[in-house]
Amino acid sequence: MFIEQSRKGEPKTGWIEIIAGSMFSGKTEELIRRMRRAEFAKQSVEIFKPSIDTRYSNEEVISHNQTSILSTPVDNSSKILLFANNIDVVGIDEAQFFDEGIVEVAIKLANNGTRVIVAGLDMDFLGRPFGPMPQFFAVAEYITKVHAICVRCGEIAQYSYRRSDSNKIVLLGEKDIYEPLCRRCYNEVQKK
Repeated sequence: MFIEQSRKGEPKTGWIEIIAGSMFSGKTEELIRRMRRAEFAKQSVEIFKPSIDTRYSNEEVISHNQTSILSTPVDNSSKILLFANNIDVVGIDEAQFFDEGIVEVAIKLANNGTRVIVAGLDMDFLGRPFGPMPQFFAVAEYITKVHAICVRCGEIAQYSYRRSDSNKIVLLGEKDIYEPLCRRCYNEVQKK
């Protein structure tokens, strides 16, 4: 599905892939898996993350199950273009935390022949579309929606319920602050 089919003498074809879902759904793990496959295929890869995401490491992207890959932290999306010259595959983790320019950056990279793999939360803790993710859904060639398991009933979970009283949209945290919930359980706790 994601194999490049370029013909001799023709420029490479780039595209955008999205991996989206709630917290604890395996987004970062899937991003790392795709990047490792590209490395195995001897493609040049570079993965970027927002510099504010220091939960596990300053310089690595690390999934909740501790799978990791070296990354380049950037404080704004335009810096990705400075580091991504002549890279075959660019990964972007936690895309919801980037500025709105991240979508244009991904489009420029894809237009220049780069495969761009973007992972991010599709909804914030209030169940609303998160940051630039809706724009990514509109421009991507491939979209993968991954799900967690509801910690209350065991059904498919698509919501990242925040157990904190903070109203800040961006609040970094793990299982101490967030839990994945299904629609029914999320609506039940919102009523309380």
